[in-house]
Formats: sequence, structure tokens, C-alpha cells
Amino acid sequence: MQNPEENPWAITSQQNIYDNPWINVTEYQVINPSGNPGIYGKVHFKNRAIGVVTLDADMNTYLVGQYRFPIDEYSWELPEGGGPLGIEPIEGAKRELLEETGLIAHEWTEIQRMHLSNSVSDELCFLFLARNLEQHEAEPEETEQLQVRKLPFKDVYEMVCNGQITDSMTVAAVLRVQLMILEGKI
Repeated sequence: MQNPEENPWAITSQQNIYDNPWINVTEYQVINPSGNPGIYGKVHFKNRAIGVVTLDADMNTYLVGQYRFPIDEYSWELPEGGGPLGIEPIEGAKRELLEETGLIAHEWTEIQRMHLSNSVSDELCFLFLARNLEQHEAEPEETEQLQVRKLPFKDVYEMVCNGQITDSMTVAAVLRVQLMILEGKI
């Protein structure tokens, strides 16, 4: 019997289906774990996903609102975006925070690493807590039409709990920070 933690999939061929500066889609012909032929599609992300929970001295945080094209809905979420693979995730987090909110943080903690949708993609996410904040001018990208809201963290936690916030990175990061608060780590 094969070790259950070893790869049970065999690739017989692969074809590049789509490629742009952000993603690559590959279709694989495979022999699946039951030994039968099959097909699998994979979305490869060319950036890391980065998200930042901010906490000021009064336990307020910042949310960014924007219309999300893929889901055809307006979304309130943490400052987040893509960090190039060639730079440290913390540098991408600093850039995203300044770009979207105008904030510079002088205290950073990595709080979580996770895969966002490991059934179809390899997108890896890094979540950070940013504290000791200083306000500067935001520098949004030309594709971003953003609103920024400063709210008590407890209100954002409630928004996650009642389903007003559905962005997976925001949900995971807010729940992680709430746990850190309950454990006395913040």
C-alpha cells in the first residue's frame, strides 16, 4: 500500500491553456488515485496573495471597499493584493498597505500562511498584522477605485461573523486576530 501522504496522481501529458501576467492555466491528462485516466486543470498564480490587518492604538482597523470584477459584487475587505514572487512577502504587504490606505506601519507580525483554493490553484497567501500606524497619502493603482473605512476591530469581527464580509483572506485574518486578542497576545 502506498503512503497516503505521497502523491497518488500520475501526469501523462499537460497543455498550457491560458497565460497572462498574473495567472497561467494548465490542463493535465492524469491517472487519478483510483488508477483511471482523468483530467485536471490548475491555475498557477504568478504573485503571492497578501493581506494586512491594521490595528491602531484604539483597536481600530481599516477596510478597503471595491467592486470585484470576478464575483460581480462590491466587497469590503482588508488592504490586500499581489506580491511578486521575487520579493519578500512583508515588502509586498508594506506596498499594498501604503498603496490602498496611505498607511505606513512601524510594527509588523506575520499571522498566517494559507492556500486560498487548493483544489484548483496554487495561490499562497500571507497575512500580516500591522501596528504603530502613520497616515500618509494613498497611492492606488489605475485599476483601483477604492473607499477606505476606519472601524473598531470589534465591528469588523461582527461583520465577518454575520456574513457581511466574505473575502476569504479577510475572514481568516480577522478570525486569527480575534483569537490572538482572546489569548492575550494583543
